[in-house]
Amino acid sequence: MDTESTYSGYSYYSGRSRGSHRHGERSRDRHKSRGKDSRSEKSVTITTPPAEPLLGDSAVRGEQVQDDNWGETTTAVTGTSEHSLSQEDIVRITKDLEDSVGLDCRRYFTLALAVVLGLLVFLTPIAFLVLPHLLWPEKLQSCGTACEGLFISVAFKLLILLLAVWALFFRQPRAGLPRVLVFRALLAVLVLLFVVAYWLFYGVRILDSQDENYQGIVQYAVSLVDALLFIHYLAIVLLELRQLQPCFSVCVTRSTDGEMRHYNLGQLSIQRAALAILERYYCDFPVHNPALLSASKSRAAKHLAGLKVYNVDGPGNNAAAAAAAGMAHSQSRAMIAAAARRRDTSHNELYYEEAEHERRVRKRKARLVVAVEEAFTHIKRMQEEEQKKAPGDVMDPREAAQAIFPSMARALQKYLRTTKQQHCHSMESIQQHLAFCITNNMTPKAFLECYLTPGPTLQYSRDHWLARRWTLISEASVTSGLKDGSTFLLRCGDFSLVVTTKRIPYIQMSEEYIDPKSHKFVLRLQSETSV
Repeated sequence: MDTESTYSGYSYYSGRSRGSHRHGERSRDRHKSRGKDSRSEKSVTITTPPAEPLLGDSAVRGEQVQDDNWGETTTAVTGTSEHSLSQEDIVRITKDLEDSVGLDCRRYFTLALAVVLGLLVFLTPIAFLVLPHLLWPEKLQSCGTACEGLFISVAFKLLILLLAVWALFFRQPRAGLPRVLVFRALLAVLVLLFVVAYWLFYGVRILDSQDENYQGIVQYAVSLVDALLFIHYLAIVLLELRQLQPCFSVCVTRSTDGEMRHYNLGQLSIQRAALAILERYYCDFPVHNPALLSASKSRAAKHLAGLKVYNVDGPGNNAAAAAAAGMAHSQSRAMIAAAARRRDTSHNELYYEEAEHERRVRKRKARLVVAVEEAFTHIKRMQEEEQKKAPGDVMDPREAAQAIFPSMARALQKYLRTTKQQHCHSMESIQQHLAFCITNNMTPKAFLECYLTPGPTLQYSRDHWLARRWTLISEASVTSGLKDGSTFLLRCGDFSLVVTTKRIPYIQMSEEYIDPKSHKFVLRLQSETSV
C-alpha cells in the first residue's frame, strides 16, 4: 500500500516537472507533501460487518484503486468493525425516522377509515332488519315463507360481499404512494353517500311511521345489499380491469450507466405507473454498482487536470499588466491547442486500459473456477466418506460450507475486487449461498453464476433495498393519467430513473383475399427427347 502510494506520487511529480522548470523546487516540495498525504489517506480502510447489507454503500463511492494482490496481505471481509456517527448522520437518521413515523401514521389512519366504512356497510342491512323487532315488535306483521327466504338471500349476499371486499381492498400494501388513489377515494365517497341516503330514507319512511309491513323492510335491506354488490363490481372494473389493456409504451433509463428497459402499461396515473415500473425495476435491471463508474470518472479527471494555467502577477490596472495579459492570452491559446491534441490520443489509453482489465478479469475468473471446482470435488469426496460413518458423525451443509470456504476465499476475493463487486457480497452471504448449493446438490457452475454475472437487485441483500425510499418528480400532477410524451423521474440516492411515455399507435388491419385456384399450375413434360 505504501509502495504503491510512493510510486504514484513520484509519477505525478515527474509529469509536472516536465511542464514547469521554473518552479521545480517548490513543486518537488509540494508533491512530496502530497505524497505523504496520499500515503496517509490510502492507509485508512473503512470496513463494514459481513452480516450487514452492503449494496450501495457510501464507502464504495470514495474507494481508491488499490493493488490487485490485496488478498495476499489484507482480509477483505472481517468479523468486527468500528462505527462512528457524525452530526450529519444523526440528522439524516432523525429525518428518516420522522418520515417513517409520518408514513406509518398515514397508513394506519387510512386503514382505520377503511375499517370504519366497512363496518358501517355490513352492519347497516342487519340494523335494518333488527331495529323493527326492538322498537315496535307488537305492530309487525308475521313474516311468511317468502320473507324467510329473503333472510337466507341477505345472509349469503353479505357473506359473498365480505369475501369480495376482503380480496380486493384488504391486501398487503405494496408501497406508500405520495397522493391518494383517485378511484379508491371516489368509490369510498360513493359508498358513504349511498349508505347515508339509505339511512335517511329508512329513518323518514320506516322509523318515523313505524311501518308494520316487515316483508317490505326485508326487501328494502335486500335492495341495499344488491346495490353494494354492484358497487363492488364497479370497483373491480375501475381498479383492476381498466389497466389491463396496454395503451402506453414507457422507456426507463438509469441515469448513471444508461441501462434501459421498455414496458407496456395501461390506463394508469403517474404515481401508479411509477409503482409498476419500480416493481419491475427490482426484477429486470441489474444491480446499481457505483464502483464501476469510478474508473471513467478518474480517467476524465486525469485528462482535465492535464492543463493548468496560473496567473503569477495577479490582476493589474496598468499598461504593462495589460500587455502581459495579452501575451498570457496568446500563450494560453497555444497551451489549450496542445492539450486538445493530447486529448485526441486518449482513445488509445482507453483501449489499452480496457484490454488490460479484460485480461485480468479472465485470469481471475479462470483461477476462481478452478478453485471452486476443486472445492466441490472435495465435497463429493467428503460425502462419500460420510456415508460410511455413523449418523451422528455426519457433517451438516453449514459446517461443510465453512470447511471448504477458505480454499476458495482468496480467489473469490480477488475476482470480486477486480470486477468491483466486493461491496455486493459479504462473507456471511457467500457461506449461506455455498451451504444452499451443497444442500441442493448444485454444480460449481451454479454456485458461481451469481458472482460471474451481475443479477437483479432482488438477488442481493433484502435489508437494504427493502428500506429504500424513492422520490417521484413530475411536472404534471401525480394523480393525473399518463399521456403521450409525458416524462417523470424516480430518484433514489445518487441515481435516478428517467421515464418517457409514448402512446401505442392505433393499428388498422385490412384483409386481402387470395383465390386458392390462382396458385394451381400445370407442368407439361415433353414425351419425346432428342437423341
